[in-house]
Amino acid sequence: MIENLYPSFGVLLVDDEEAWLRSLSMTLGLSGGISNVMRCSDSRQVMGILERGEIGLVLLDLNMPNLSGEELLSHIVEQFPEIPVIIISGLNQVETAVECMKRGGFDFFVKTVEEERLVQGVQRAIRMIELQRENREIQSRFLSDRLDHPEVFADIVTVDPAMRSIFRYIEAVSKSSQPVLITGESGVGKELVARTIHRLSRHREKLVSINVAGLDDNVFSDTLFGHTRGAFTGADLPRRGMIELAADGTLFLDEIGDLSIPSQVKLLRLLQEGEYFPLGSDLPKRMNARVVVATHRDLAGKQAGGQFRRDLYYRLCAHHVHIPPLRERPADIPVLLEHFLEQAANELGKKKPTVPKELPVLLANYPFPGNVRELRSMVYDAMTLHESRMLSMDSFKRAMDKQGFRPPERVSPAGAGVFVPSEPLPPLHEIIDLLVLEALQRAGGNQSIAARLIGVSQPALSKRLKKLGTREDAE
Repeated sequence: MIENLYPSFGVLLVDDEEAWLRSLSMTLGLSGGISNVMRCSDSRQVMGILERGEIGLVLLDLNMPNLSGEELLSHIVEQFPEIPVIIISGLNQVETAVECMKRGGFDFFVKTVEEERLVQGVQRAIRMIELQRENREIQSRFLSDRLDHPEVFADIVTVDPAMRSIFRYIEAVSKSSQPVLITGESGVGKELVARTIHRLSRHREKLVSINVAGLDDNVFSDTLFGHTRGAFTGADLPRRGMIELAADGTLFLDEIGDLSIPSQVKLLRLLQEGEYFPLGSDLPKRMNARVVVATHRDLAGKQAGGQFRRDLYYRLCAHHVHIPPLRERPADIPVLLEHFLEQAANELGKKKPTVPKELPVLLANYPFPGNVRELRSMVYDAMTLHESRMLSMDSFKRAMDKQGFRPPERVSPAGAGVFVPSEPLPPLHEIIDLLVLEALQRAGGNQSIAARLIGVSQPALSKRLKKLGTREDAE
């Protein structure tokens, strides 16, 4: 049935040798599970087949009668640039391979190459096509979710439904003149959200950003309000404050949770009155900027401890955007991984590497205390050291080890335990076996990752699995 075919698009095999076509299609099906395959032994028919719109990938032989592979490659790249073409040649010639890649080929293989390498190359191309199609589908969903300006959210890479709900909320409040409070852990992308709010706002002038963490009251006042000449010792020239610089734009105050109490009073008065006095001046100035603030602090806890004014909090959170941490949106991890790999490859002038299938599994089991910023740093560090076609996982593991990564402790409800008091305790080996099996399930069957999750060595885990298998056989 068509529903069972993989991938969802057709893979077209083009070669004048029927025997080779049959052999290749069987190899793809048996070794790679690639069943949505179409064969063509006449190169003159290829363009007509592609016009039907069912094909997403072409495997093309170079040496064919009538229309050669080189000519056909040029036609496909020109008329169907969205369809990747993998070249398969009977000759192992570097010059030919380089020329094909220059003409737009996606990859190059020799017919006598090991079957596993060829299948992996086709699977890699399929994953790339699927990712591109998923990205287009995400954009389509933005539109169907009634986002009027999805383009302004392009810098925030996500497929998480909660994030898309946040986007809709941002659009809804974007035209308001009230302040916006952005909360979330360090590294989740609060500044990106602030920039998005600015782009959507009716305040279309510049975005002025200030990190207020560590500013004492005098520096805060001078930075925000500015001063007149002679306002204090050393004030030889007047200075415009950030509020004035942000006129008809957006004033973004980052790390607002670290603001001192005296500075909080001044900010509250600014928001209440809509006017301010430059230092040394008796003439008030009106504030025409939209105020957006952000913090990674727990403002409710700081209020309880007397470190943050309650009246200021309620004034700031007229509109509240909370960005969930990366660990709460695991579907974003592989998407962000691909995004940062592409970004890093372009910046470093390197070819984007193949990602080992174990890497997304490893990352999905890591809590990412530094969130998106930490993942980006991991990827850039890995790309800096990258030399082969396959991306190494070593730098990712080192980064996790530096953070002292251990699997999160299971939290039980108050007064409850993991065992039922009225039931007998299970044998120790059963508990260990359950733990091992759970770790393997979370690691997608990868023993190395599973061993990291439960804090044992890979040989120790392998030995335990052998014991488990022996007991099952005995039973």
